[in-house]
Amino acid sequence: MSIDKTAIRNAATIIALRDRHTNPQVLMGQRGAKAAFMPSKFVFPGGAVDAGDADISLATSLPSLCTDRLREDSATDLSHALAVAAIRELWEETGLILGQTGNWSGDIPEDWQSYAARGFVPTANALQFVFRAITPPGRPRRFDARFFLLDADQLAGDLDDFSAASDELSHLQWVPLSQVRDFDLPFITEVVLAEIEITAHNPQPPASVPFFKNDDEASLFIRLRGYSPKSDE
Repeated sequence: MSIDKTAIRNAATIIALRDRHTNPQVLMGQRGAKAAFMPSKFVFPGGAVDAGDADISLATSLPSLCTDRLREDSATDLSHALAVAAIRELWEETGLILGQTGNWSGDIPEDWQSYAARGFVPTANALQFVFRAITPPGRPRRFDARFFLLDADQLAGDLDDFSAASDELSHLQWVPLSQVRDFDLPFITEVVLAEIEITAHNPQPPASVPFFKNDDEASLFIRLRGYSPKSDE
């Protein structure tokens, strides 16, 4: 059966923020020149939600405020699967672990075996849901991406050790926010960075989350904030 490559897929992205109170830096890597989606661009680690992500147990859950915002403007509650996807993609693309020491119960899915072999189980309490964007129509791939901010202090191990990373992203590096716009960035990444620069010093998840809602009828910039916009009237 063929797959519709233009269908919108749910996705999760992690913005790992290092030295947020002194010299804030974000973790980025470069996509391959032959990639179908955003070739050669510098991006944050992330990717599509897999079918099995909803079945992975988390030792700690997302903050309740983040769960509430993720449920807004969504037909189903994907908050758990999105958090799992973010942690999995971070591990696969950078070799960095968000989790706590512990043992898995039962069979370990193939995607998580190398992670589990390090003696960790995934945790989501340090993730902050900060942005959402749907890829505009007409692109070769379309995603409904949720961006999670993560203080790098919550990561296990050496923050400069990318030896366990896959080859999906090259030139992995911590980029100072003051220099990040010198890189070849997707438009949406620049928009997200502008938001992060405003909130980088706040350790709490934002109560209001920007949402670029691009569908076939219109492109809207709204905010997920726990109530209907009609209540402003």
